[in-house]
Amino acid sequence: MTLACFRTYDIRGRLGVDLDTGIARRIGRALARGMQARRVVLGRDGRASSAELAEAVARALVDEGAEVLELGLCGTEEVYFATDHFGADAGVCVTASHNPIDWNGMKLVGRGAAPLDPATDLARVRALAERDDFGPPRPGGQRRDVAAPARAAYVDRVLFFIDLEALTPMTILVNAGNGAAGPTFDAIADALAARGAPLRFVRMHHDPDGRFPNGIPNPLLPENRPATARAVVEHGADFGVAWDGDFDRCFLFDHRGGFVDGEYVVGLLAEAFLTRHPGARIIHDPRVIWNTRDIVARAGGEAVQARTGHAFVKQAMRASGAIYGGEMSAHHYFRDFCHCDSGMIPWLLVAELLARRGAALADLVAERRAAFPSSGEINFQVTDPQAAISALRAAYGPDAQAVDETDGLSLDMGDWRFNLRASNTEAVLRLNIETRGSDPAPLVEALSARIAPFQTEKAQP
Repeated sequence: MTLACFRTYDIRGRLGVDLDTGIARRIGRALARGMQARRVVLGRDGRASSAELAEAVARALVDEGAEVLELGLCGTEEVYFATDHFGADAGVCVTASHNPIDWNGMKLVGRGAAPLDPATDLARVRALAERDDFGPPRPGGQRRDVAAPARAAYVDRVLFFIDLEALTPMTILVNAGNGAAGPTFDAIADALAARGAPLRFVRMHHDPDGRFPNGIPNPLLPENRPATARAVVEHGADFGVAWDGDFDRCFLFDHRGGFVDGEYVVGLLAEAFLTRHPGARIIHDPRVIWNTRDIVARAGGEAVQARTGHAFVKQAMRASGAIYGGEMSAHHYFRDFCHCDSGMIPWLLVAELLARRGAALADLVAERRAAFPSSGEINFQVTDPQAAISALRAAYGPDAQAVDETDGLSLDMGDWRFNLRASNTEAVLRLNIETRGSDPAPLVEALSARIAPFQTEKAQP
């Protein structure tokens, strides 16, 4: 039986079609056997189906003789952290993050919270799950609730990243989107208060609710931002934070309600680290790079480019010793957090940076937007992605000052630059344009016209 829920890096599918408790059981046994995992961390998000799927995984792991360390309701990053903290052989978070309500999935990691290699580890797990030939239960399996000590250790690690004494009085609006972020945020907020941090929080859509009464938490979609933006202004907050369902991504809003695009957050966090760690290496993805490279160079750091995607960024961080890595999609990775992404560490670092700079987030971002405007990611449904890429190469390549094929096609035209890359899973092209101070809109129009002959339908960002 082919299991369509296996994707390039994780597991995602429609409930009752691609994923159910029977399939979850097979995946649990396959993970334990394929990774020779004797100890596995297990957590879940707040979706209505997640508890049932997590229970199936737990029973399957026990049937393989594994010790299951259960976190219960948590974020994906808490599974990452606990896998490393407890010296586990693997970790599983049952989550569909920002996918539709009738979907669910799993994110899997190995020892040290390292991603499973798609070509070897994940392929082996998939083959075992599809074969479904595990035999009778093995002895020795057990379950242990470690939620309380795991979260306490996680909170300590998150707060390790900031200097509490540098913080100044600040009001921050937080929107958990009725996902899993609320309880974890509360633990962090309690620890901040106990340590005297002068931060005041306004909570919004805070309680986990698998029905998602306020919509699927995905602040990357423009239509999901106005509610947070309005609340920031109404409450007079210094800035706002919104998370996706499993809060491994966070999104920032300035005090005017303006959305801060991910590429500018990467620059802010690079500055935050280089202030305390001069000369450190910073990883960035190839889509929008000039703002980050400029900040890193000014701060005396070293910018290192990696392919888009968490597995590539984490691999580059481990290989280079980089202290931080960021993608414009709002994934932020930290060397001292198992080289993993976190949605809680970034907003804390921004709060500290704003206190140190004595400036508003809107002003810091406006300065960088003026220097390096970007188009934002524009997606196109096309009949032949590679043919469209070749057409743009033919049109612009001869005049390019530099050509980079790290991830798709990047052409540096001197005063402007673009990256065009094909999706790994669908016939979609993703275009990003950045400039040195000029409006990118005419360039968007010109490149879109070149793509139009191959286009079936323009997709949403």
